[in-house]
Amino acid sequence: QVQLVESGGGLVQAGGSLRLSCAASGRMGCLGWFRQAPGKEREFVAAISWSVGSTSYADSVKGRFTISRDNAKNTVYLQMNSLKPEDTAVYYCAARVGSILYTQAGRYNYWGQGTQVTVSS
Repeated sequence: QVQLVESGGGLVQAGGSLRLSCAASGRMGCLGWFRQAPGKEREFVAAISWSVGSTSYADSVKGRFTISRDNAKNTVYLQMNSLKPEDTAVYYCAARVGSILYTQAGRYNYWGQGTQVTVSS
């Protein structure tokens, strides 16, 4: 059983930045970030493979968000710049055993508890 613990959420003004962290208790093939706004479905944000560091991003965050990893710390980060009010959501860290960077939430085996990100206009 892999434990995922997110941190780094908070309240920020539009145009600002936040960095989310996800500490994993074990090494997985791939780790991703998803988000869910009130009344909406959970959506893919970004994913990264542990081994080679390949990445995938949702079109809505390309050029603004960057996912990275620190293998020594078993931690993945999501640097979020130029934040917009529509980025407001609960952000979840997720991990899967395989290394393919799926965008579907159902492909991920383990989930964190989520961290709130609120962007004010």
